[in-house]
Amino acid sequence: MKSLLAYSLLAQGGNAFGTILIIVLVAILIVALLMTARIVPQRQAFVVERLGKYHKTLEAGFHITIPFIDRIAYKHSLKEIAMDVPPQFCITKDNIAIEIDGLLYMQVLDAKLASYGIDNYYYAASQLAQTTLRSEIGKLELDKTFEERDTINAQVIEALDKASEPWGLKITRYEIANIKPPQSVQDALEKQMRAERERRATIALSEGQREAQINVAEGQKQEVIKQSEAKKLSQINEAEGKAREIELLAIATAEGFLRIANAIEQPGGKDAVNLRIAEQYIIQFGNLAKEANTLILPANLSDIGGAVAGLSKILDSTRQGATTSSIIPPPLR
Repeated sequence: MKSLLAYSLLAQGGNAFGTILIIVLVAILIVALLMTARIVPQRQAFVVERLGKYHKTLEAGFHITIPFIDRIAYKHSLKEIAMDVPPQFCITKDNIAIEIDGLLYMQVLDAKLASYGIDNYYYAASQLAQTTLRSEIGKLELDKTFEERDTINAQVIEALDKASEPWGLKITRYEIANIKPPQSVQDALEKQMRAERERRATIALSEGQREAQINVAEGQKQEVIKQSEAKKLSQINEAEGKAREIELLAIATAEGFLRIANAIEQPGGKDAVNLRIAEQYIIQFGNLAKEANTLILPANLSDIGGAVAGLSKILDSTRQGATTSSIIPPPLR
């Protein structure tokens, strides 16, 4: 009876052990399968080591590895990575300490070199960027550091590219984020910029005033020229008018004389002339008596007919001269 009970307990213990063994084997199989199948995401690379030695690089997709023999030693992202370069103090050529920080953009091109070429390429790239930046800033004066950012960035990228090639990295860009000079220098720069702005404003104001004065002077000059031209034209027109007036008056006088001469030739013309002369003689003699207290009388005052006859002879001689010369108005001067 005791032996039967012992055999039963032994059988039950053997079944439990077998169950545990099966569970362990299944667990080992599952773990082996999980370690065998590898899925690599897009834009990533896994570095596989076999028995501690580099074996291959797994790119994006599904891969089979040997469990317990192959292992994933490194995982790298093939995307472009942006990392901050910590702020640091740099000494310029004119011995001014400025604080500069930046951004570094890089990309892993070779996962094997990135794994075995350097221990920590993030730290190495950051330190190299800082040392190169200090070297480039030391070649420039403070004013140039603000103007030569592109040149400084290009020099840092060139130095990093040469150094990072054995690391399987590509330095794509480097950008200076901030340049912070000391507060005293900032105050001096502010005063300098304020003075420069005031100088430009003064120059602009003076140039504006100069242009305004030039414009006013030019306007006055044009006004004087226009006035002189207008005065010239007015004088020319006035002179032409006076000349025309004199010419017409001379022609009219000549024609009047000619008509008078022709009228004298008519019957009774001489008698009318003698009568007109006598009237004018008496009128003018009377006016002379009114204007002055002292009067000089001609010796032949009673012989008015003789005086008229004398004037008639003068008129006849004048008429004959005008007839022979065909009365022509005198030329204008």
